[in-house]
This record gives sequence, structure tokens and C-alpha cells, in this order.
Amino acid sequence: MDIKIQNLKKIYNGNTVLDIDNLGVAKGELIGLVGNNGAGKTTLIRILNRITAPDSGEVIFDGRQMQPADVARIGYLPEERGLYRKMR
Repeated sequence: MDIKIQNLKKIYNGNTVLDIDNLGVAKGELIGLVGNNGAGKTTLIRILNRITAPDSGEVIFDGRQMQPADVARIGYLPEERGLYRKMR
């Protein structure tokens, strides 16, 4: 599986909190998100896990628009275990 993010944007209260032109993660590749508070790391994770939706752009998963069932195929290791209590 691979993930491609294109022109992804999220805006809260008139502030752009996430703006990604192009990002790709190849099959078997591991990535880490590093940045200051407010850099958009959690927002990106929430979009990938379909907790929230982007305001524009798209997430391509295995060559097609990401679907709800795809979330089960994404590994996520939060720094704090209790971040998303309902997530398995």
C-alpha cells in the first residue's frame, strides 16, 4: 500500500493549520512527524484516521481515494496512549 497526499489543507477559525502540497509514503516505508506545537502533526493524523476531514485536497491510498475501511491498514503509535481513547 502507498499513501499520497495532494494539496491537503485544513483551516480552523480562519487559520491555516495544515497545508501540504505533496507528500508520499511508499509501501513498507515508516515516517515520523516532527515539528513544533501547532505545526499540523495531529491534524494530519486525524485526517488520515478519518477523525476529521480536510477542507481541500485529497488522500490517495493504493491509487484511489482513501475509504473508511483503509484506516485499519494504517499503523499509528502515539506518544501518549490516551490520545484517542476510542481508537483500537
